[in-house]
Amino acid sequence: MIELKPLSDDDPALEFSPLLRAAQRTLEYACDYGSIGLTTRKNFKRDFVHWSVEAFEWPGFGPQQAFQFRKVLNEYEFVPLQVIHFLLLHTRLGRHYKGEFRLTAKGRGLAESPGDLFSCIVPFFLFEVDHASYGRFGRRPVGTWDIWLNVLNVEVEDGATERDLFQQFYGDGPNWDNDGWREIVAFSQCVTRPLAWAGLVTLQEIDGGGVSSRMCFKTPLWRSALILDTDDQVRPAVRH
Repeated sequence: MIELKPLSDDDPALEFSPLLRAAQRTLEYACDYGSIGLTTRKNFKRDFVHWSVEAFEWPGFGPQQAFQFRKVLNEYEFVPLQVIHFLLLHTRLGRHYKGEFRLTAKGRGLAESPGDLFSCIVPFFLFEVDHASYGRFGRRPVGTWDIWLNVLNVEVEDGATERDLFQQFYGDGPNWDNDGWREIVAFSQCVTRPLAWAGLVTLQEIDGGGVSSRMCFKTPLWRSALILDTDDQVRPAVRH
């Protein structure tokens, strides 16, 4: 079982985690206002959804993208908030009470401790959440986090495309131009995207000869938070 190293509250690497930033700002909001309103279906109300789109500063999903084709936004239309809501409930940092989301004592305590908050929610998010459940096709790639992280530790040191990473695990065959492209999407949604949301990697769009692709790079948080069996096999990244 992979374990993440404890991080101090002032570790600058924590700034790379969109998930941590979103969770912390949700906790701070609930602290400041006492609670967050819920709909009858126990989703966050639209006023908070709209606030979160701007406050989270989520990569690739800011106000311009969110409201380009709509005037209002529901929780289920902003998946990162849906995930944060789920995480805060299941890690017992918040609870539903009389039509409101309220923090527990544990949640109030972690609101001002980003290192401990990261240690609470990110391992649960990576290793316990079924990432296929909020993916496009509901498919799960074969593998474990122990295998994925140890291989990625070596392969991503200088950056690698998601397609190249997929081939490292599953061989040639599927690509963006044949029916197997869904398998690459499943790998992205269940492996590289969760790592990017956690802040351990970044995904950068590139132009692959007319075919959209993404490069995967480690962030400083990878090195701060992970101890892996393949650490001694990692060659220093080439910097120009």
